[in-house]
Amino acid sequence: MPWGYTGIFELNNGGGLFAVEFNSKAAKAIWDLEGVYATSRHIPGVRFAGITHPGIIGTAPSTELLAKWNERETGLVAKTPDSVPPVAYLPDPQGVYIGQDISEELRDKIALEGARTVPGREHGGNCDIKNLSKGSRVYLPVFVPGANFSVGDLHFSQGDGEMAFCGAIEMAGIVTLRTSIIKGGIEKFGLLNPIFLPSPVDPQYAQQVVFEGISVDIHGDGKQYSMDATVAYKQAALNAITYLRKIGYSKIVSHLTFDGMILTFLAREQAYLLLSAAPIESHVGAIVDSPNACVTIGIPTAIFDQVRCILAVVWMLTVLPHQDILPKPEGLTKRSFGQCAMRSDLII
Repeated sequence: MPWGYTGIFELNNGGGLFAVEFNSKAAKAIWDLEGVYATSRHIPGVRFAGITHPGIIGTAPSTELLAKWNERETGLVAKTPDSVPPVAYLPDPQGVYIGQDISEELRDKIALEGARTVPGREHGGNCDIKNLSKGSRVYLPVFVPGANFSVGDLHFSQGDGEMAFCGAIEMAGIVTLRTSIIKGGIEKFGLLNPIFLPSPVDPQYAQQVVFEGISVDIHGDGKQYSMDATVAYKQAALNAITYLRKIGYSKIVSHLTFDGMILTFLAREQAYLLLSAAPIESHVGAIVDSPNACVTIGIPTAIFDQVRCILAVVWMLTVLPHQDILPKPEGLTKRSFGQCAMRSDLII
């Protein structure tokens, strides 16, 4: 299909990296896919080459390993049982899908004990590594006879981190691959987690605007954390979102309530979705200089190149001016880029 989508989930349904900070409400961007390129009517002004890849690739755990997962994740949830979104997703029979022709008794057992596939674990799983594209090689541990290898969650493009949760360009597709067995591979390679040889295919974006984050909640209460790379990544992302809002990837949204009040919001969803879906790169710059880890997020400047659009009324091709996002002494030029697809009640 020549289209895909990127979404933000509601706070109580996962929410994404900034679920709590943004009090996330559902929003999405639809992407048009043409060859290797993606554009969106909901985030206009950008065009980039995708790196198609599966978000999920892995094998099945043994009974012992599954029990270990459930024990450690149950313990984690027990420490903060009322967290929204939850700190881990425990086995839950509601809505479970088991795609094998098995007995009802075994189906019920799997529904009650089977691990949720939200996170990656020792077997691989939902690791969302954007460079596992064509030509990649993956070394996965095998825990059960037959391995029960699986692959899915196909992405047209994704930024490092997939911060919006449903944050890649989700798409339909077919995966073609070849498998082989290395006997004793776990011992030979010290394989406690998968090993990857990423794809040699990668869009060449020579220039980036790079945003730094450290282990201090600068955008929040100013709390100092100790060598927390997740906090540093979040701060880098918020710095990038703040910058993108300066060039127009936000919109003032007014909402008339039932009691006649007008509520006004400054939306961040376009910038949030763009960072999640475009081929941004994140790196750990420093992880030894206490108390601050340093993490960077780089946005390729070339994705903001000339945008071609059809004016439907007069059927003529128009080329919009080049969108220069580089910092300049006179500041940044802000344009209007509309908004992404919101809830029908416009609550964001």
